Amino acid sequence: MEVSEKQIVLITGCSEGGIGYALARAFASQKCQVVATARSLSSMRDLQNDERFFLQELDIQSDESIRKVLTAVLDKFGRIDIVVNNAGIQCVGPLAEIPLSSLQDTFDTNVYGPIRLVQAVVPHMAARGKGKIVNVGSVAALAPGPWSGVYTASKAALHALTDSLRLELRPFGIDVINVLPGAIKSNIGNAAVASYNRMPEWKLYKPFNDAIRDRASISQGLKATPADEFADKTVAAVLKKNPQAWFSYGQFSTIMAILYHLPLSVRDFLLRRKMKS
Repeated sequence: MEVSEKQIVLITGCSEGGIGYALARAFASQKCQVVATARSLSSMRDLQNDERFFLQELDIQSDESIRKVLTAVLDKFGRIDIVVNNAGIQCVGPLAEIPLSSLQDTFDTNVYGPIRLVQAVVPHMAARGKGKIVNVGSVAALAPGPWSGVYTASKAALHALTDSLRLELRPFGIDVINVLPGAIKSNIGNAAVASYNRMPEWKLYKPFNDAIRDRASISQGLKATPADEFADKTVAAVLKKNPQAWFSYGQFSTIMAILYHLPLSVRDFLLRRKMKS
């Protein structure tokens, strides 16, 4: 076991080109030892041969995979100071026609996955009397619009679970932080489009196909916030001695917060115009 005074940070979903990858590099730049995880080591090859990173394959839909990774990390470093539940997938389509299997897969990754990891790591953190859990949600859940109901519902569920966890884990010295990215430049748009291309042909919603497809990549416009910028701001917020409960940053984060507080009739009118529903 290596003895280190560095913060040991475990991050899920660190494939190159994503937010997790940027977060891994940002934590490493702040002298943290980063356990970067993804479903495939090959997706993190740029982090190989850098002693700041300990790479692990992790499938957050698998209890066995989580146990294996946590055992490897604790054997090597003796502790885990921060867990960042970042791994997530998009899911775009009309709720009345989207396959239930797609909904189930989204929730298994975006909701049950983080809770699996939380339940596995909390006994360790509680025994030490300290730790931080960071759950990456989305500003989209503040004002759910058409075509992404499954994704926004999964993130809204994660927000609610995070708020409960913050209260439940406080007696054990564990901080819980809800991070809400805005529109961040990453590979999520390409992944969402690829996923959308595997959807069945819509029946009732066939006339809306172009608008629905556009929703898959709406976060990847020219003004999307660079992932490195988002990561630097997020890491600075997380590493504070007393981190804030909610942290949001990136394009659309302010406007989505405003939409959240608007009357529903006004919000619906604005979202219908924007999403062409």
